[in-house]
Amino acid sequence: MQINNENNENNDNVAAIGIGAMIVFIALILVAAVASAVIIQTAEKLQQNAQATGDDTTDEMSGKVTIMNVFVDSTDNYMVYFRLSAGSDATIDTDMLWQVSCDDGAGAMQYIAGDFNDGTITRLDGAALATANTAAAGVGYRIDIDAVTLTDDCGPSSAFTSGVKSTLYIHVVGGGTTYDVLKVNDATIGAVVV
Repeated sequence: MQINNENNENNDNVAAIGIGAMIVFIALILVAAVASAVIIQTAEKLQQNAQATGDDTTDEMSGKVTIMNVFVDSTDNYMVYFRLSAGSDATIDTDMLWQVSCDDGAGAMQYIAGDFNDGTITRLDGAALATANTAAAGVGYRIDIDAVTLTDDCGPSSAFTSGVKSTLYIHVVGGGTTYDVLKVNDATIGAVVV
């Protein structure tokens, strides 16, 4: 009996190349996963910033008072006709602030300010307010503004006599600001100012 002890040792390089390719492939998948996570996170951050900017812009533009007209109401008061801009939420009178500024005729500025709670908001159609002291979008209103204090006078009579213009600002808390220049050419009650 003959014993054949042949030991044939063959080197198999194909398996080593396959393992190397698999390592490279796994590394590429990991790099792609990290890159896609960074891209997704960046896109989410940009979307959140755009949403916040859009919300702020909507609040500023829709939470705004539109001045329709201003009339002389008395020697001290203006009657302001206004409405809330389209898309505005109902706004309570204390959240609508007004400010009148004018030159005193001698070069110094005068400032009178208050909120819509200082006067009485009245609907132009004569109907009662849906909620007390609250204005809603799409409805016309009027309110009287007393533009005279003990120290400052931007009222219609003073503006007509001195020939100076006043500026009326209306600010909505959490919303936008509207302004208009008031030029009193006639100080009689009912005369158009704007």
